[in-house]
Amino acid sequence: MARLTNWETQIGPRLRLRDLHVFYMVVEQGSMAKAAVELGIFQPAVSDVIANLEHALGVRLFDRGPQGVEPTIYGQALVKRSLAAFDELRQGVRDIEFLSDPTSGELRIGCVETLSATLVPQIILRFSKQYPRVVVHADDWTAPAVELPQPGLRDRKYDLVLVRLVKPFSEDHWPDDLNVECIFKDQLVVATGSHNRWARRRKIDLAELINEPWILAQPGTWNYNGIAEAFKARGLDVPKASLVSVSVGLRTRLLANGPFIAALPNSVLQLNRDHYALKALPVDLPDRPWPVVIMTLKNRTLSPVVQRFIDCAREVAKSLTGSPRDRNR
Repeated sequence: MARLTNWETQIGPRLRLRDLHVFYMVVEQGSMAKAAVELGIFQPAVSDVIANLEHALGVRLFDRGPQGVEPTIYGQALVKRSLAAFDELRQGVRDIEFLSDPTSGELRIGCVETLSATLVPQIILRFSKQYPRVVVHADDWTAPAVELPQPGLRDRKYDLVLVRLVKPFSEDHWPDDLNVECIFKDQLVVATGSHNRWARRRKIDLAELINEPWILAQPGTWNYNGIAEAFKARGLDVPKASLVSVSVGLRTRLLANGPFIAALPNSVLQLNRDHYALKALPVDLPDRPWPVVIMTLKNRTLSPVVQRFIDCAREVAKSLTGSPRDRNR
C-alpha cells in the first residue's frame, strides 16, 4: 500500500460520513445484505460504497466468505477511528443542545449494583433537581466489583462508569486510555437490624457472632474476603452462611426484618440506615479501603452535562466519608 500523504487530494474529497456509516453497518451486521436491510437501501449500493472505500484507501477492508464478511486488519483500524469520529460528532450535537438550553441534554452511565441501589440514586436526585430536563440512561451490572470497566466505556456506549475496585487504587496500574477518579473510599462494616439483640451491645468480639445467621457474599469478592480475613485474624473459620447473595436490596430487607447479620459497605449502611432501620455493630475489622471511582475515556470530549453529573457525584461522595463508628453513634 502506498503511503497516503496527501489527505486533501487523495482521501478527503472521496470519503464521506455516509460512506463511513455504511461501512460501520456492514461491520456490525457481518453482511452487506443485512446492512442494506438495516439502512433501507439496495445491496448493490452498499457494495459500491465499500468498493469505493477500498479503492480510495488502496486496501481490502473486508474478507468475503460464504457466511458473510469480516473486517481485515485495515478494516478494524478504520472501525476504531470511525467510531471515535462519529462519537465526537454526537458529542458536538449534545454540546450545541446544552448551549441552546443548559437545562436539557442526556448522558449514559454504567454502574455496579451496590452503587445503583445506593449511591447513584442520591446522585441522580441531586442532579435532577438542578437539571430536570436532562435524561439519564443508567445500566447496572450484577458484579459486586470490577477491576476493569465494562466494554461499554471503550465502545463509547457510556459517558462514564461508577464502580468499586477490588484492588487498591493506583493510577500507575490503569491503562493509558482511562481517567480514573476516586471519589471516596468505602469501608466494610458488620450490620444488622436495629431490632436485633446485638444492636444493643456497645462492644462485640467477632468470635461471638460465629454461630449467628450470616448473609455472605460469594467467595472471592471484596466483601467476602474482608470477613474471611477478620475471622482468620481471630483464629476462626468463616461462619456458615444462611444466605449467599450480593444483592443490596435482598440483604438490607432481610437485615431489617429478620435475625440476620451481614457485612456491608459503609455507604450502603448510611444510605439505607433510616429506611430499613439498620445499625453497624461495634466489631473491629481489618482496614480494607474499598475505592469507589468514576471512570471516563481519555481523549474523549465530555459534554457539559456529563461534567455537571460528575460534580454532583463528588458532592454526594463527600457526605459518605468519615468513620463508620462516628456515623452510627
